[in-house]
Amino acid sequence: MLRPSPAPAPALRSVLTALGSPTAVSEARTPALRAAQGPLSPELPLPVHVLGVRGVAGSAAGGTGATVRPHTRLAGWRFLIRNGDRAIAAADTRLTPDGWSFSHFFEGPYVAATERALIQAEALCTPYQPRLLSVPELYMLTLWLHADPDADGHTAAPGPADLLVPLAPAPPGIAANRPYRVADLLPVLSLRLAPPPLLGSAAPA
Repeated sequence: MLRPSPAPAPALRSVLTALGSPTAVSEARTPALRAAQGPLSPELPLPVHVLGVRGVAGSAAGGTGATVRPHTRLAGWRFLIRNGDRAIAAADTRLTPDGWSFSHFFEGPYVAATERALIQAEALCTPYQPRLLSVPELYMLTLWLHADPDADGHTAAPGPADLLVPLAPAPPGIAANRPYRVADLLPVLSLRLAPPPLLGSAAPA
């Protein structure tokens, strides 16, 4: 079962304003939104966190013992735009010096994949807080099921009890629509994100 974290009220208002007054925003509506018949409703708000890695120097000279540690940062809130019984697009918001504001509409495979993953996660017996974890360098998006459903959706890194569900299309070698334990998937992502060793540096033993 899912217990979504409530989105910031200004973020929701900015999306409603964009839907009601598309000429007031710089980004045009997507083809699906322009062709939609009937009301459009922003639903299922999800905090979008971005995954990166930090290098941590080891004790070896020249940093040859360096390791990487994953970290996340909140990048925005995403709303699925529903028309009738399905989501046809999504709206992203971002944090500015003046608060949360509308960023852009978009559509594509991740919209349907997100909706599908949320429906599957709703059937789980364990309560989770749904989030999105983006890995831009790998062109990857996952549904992040946080094991503390009462946590602040703005904070926290993936924990050992969390699940990560890669959305289709997923990078080669990573199965889409399959829930992974953080301990199984995060090291794989960290390895792919780690910078290559400098030419001429000694390989770690």
